[in-house]
Amino acid sequence: MQFYKERILNAAQLKRLSEHKYSCTSASILDAWLQPWWCWLVSKTPLWLAPNLITILGLIVNIVTTLILIWYSPDARQEPPRWACALCALGVFIYQSLDAIDGKQARRTGSQSPLGELFDHGCDSISTVFIALGACIAVKLGEYPTWMFFQCFCAMTLFYCAHWQAYVTGTLKMGRIDVTEAQYAIIGIHLVSAVLGSDAWATKGTLEVRYSLGVVAVAGVALTLASLAAAIAAGGVGKNGSTVAGTSILSPVIPFSLVVVPAFIIFQKSESHVYENHPALYILAFGMVAAKVTNRLVVAHMTKSEMEYYDWSLLGPAMLFLNQYFNNAIPEYYVLWLCTIWVVANLMRYCGQICLEICDHLKIHLFRIPYPPAPLSMPTSPKHAERNATSDSEKSETEDSAPLINNNSISL
Repeated sequence: MQFYKERILNAAQLKRLSEHKYSCTSASILDAWLQPWWCWLVSKTPLWLAPNLITILGLIVNIVTTLILIWYSPDARQEPPRWACALCALGVFIYQSLDAIDGKQARRTGSQSPLGELFDHGCDSISTVFIALGACIAVKLGEYPTWMFFQCFCAMTLFYCAHWQAYVTGTLKMGRIDVTEAQYAIIGIHLVSAVLGSDAWATKGTLEVRYSLGVVAVAGVALTLASLAAAIAAGGVGKNGSTVAGTSILSPVIPFSLVVVPAFIIFQKSESHVYENHPALYILAFGMVAAKVTNRLVVAHMTKSEMEYYDWSLLGPAMLFLNQYFNNAIPEYYVLWLCTIWVVANLMRYCGQICLEICDHLKIHLFRIPYPPAPLSMPTSPKHAERNATSDSEKSETEDSAPLINNNSISL
């Protein structure tokens, strides 16, 4: 494992990525209801606005509104201002809406490319962490730190398992109650906290109301793992039932375990209770490592490549582990900050380098498309160097001819 690679993707991987076709099936209930809203919204979007720019703007809004919530309640035990919860609800709504129309904008402007799918999922992997953390703060789940840990890592695990299944079967499969429904449920949680206050979730019946979130999380994990187990039992689409890359269908469990297991062990062994005292920072640190690992899984799927088990982002958790081993030679809070800075910088460097390599290979721009856009009927050829990488690749030949319908969001 090299500390720095001049190029992450080799020529063979780039060739396979350029040949990748996005495959997704969705039975989402809300998607059908929200199609008119999404179609109207994209119809009002300027044709010069690049699809990836739409995605990143939504992600930035989501991150900023969640960070405001974290600022007022970093331990998830303080009562956040009601306006901050309302703002967070708006942030999730904006992110979800923009993430749903980026693919429509891509087809509308004729700027589809494989990088769009990768960029979309990369943003989704990051937003998953912030959305889950924001929901926990809105209900003051920091009063039950173990439960909060479970909730946040459930969200990361669900997202990772969805792409693990895609790595095995070649198709991203969305159920009747899936991403869109989860996002709108979280919007509802923030709105309840905005109207009634976060303490409303501590109302006791048989159990506190906020425990219902845990029931939903357990149900979601059970359904996702059952679906993944069925896919594994049926065998992958590769040779001899392997993954799309021809690797073991169980191999993706190792990289993610190297994130979750250390996170739990460090949490349990901490003498200074670093997680209990700083849950938001702790979740963000390990969440960014999980996002990095998930991004690598998506890249492995799209390039039909073997996924490496080890990653330099794991150096962040290793700092905390080694510090505990040496009896907290440095205060854990400072090491946690150092860990967070390292993993965020490592994730940004990786994502940036991957995007630049693919843009260079496909002769496209990440955040810019020509204006006016090229007609949809124009053939794809190397001379169209100004095509933009989109935030959602084409789902089918049929859908390309109907750019404003049937585009199911796949973000979390």
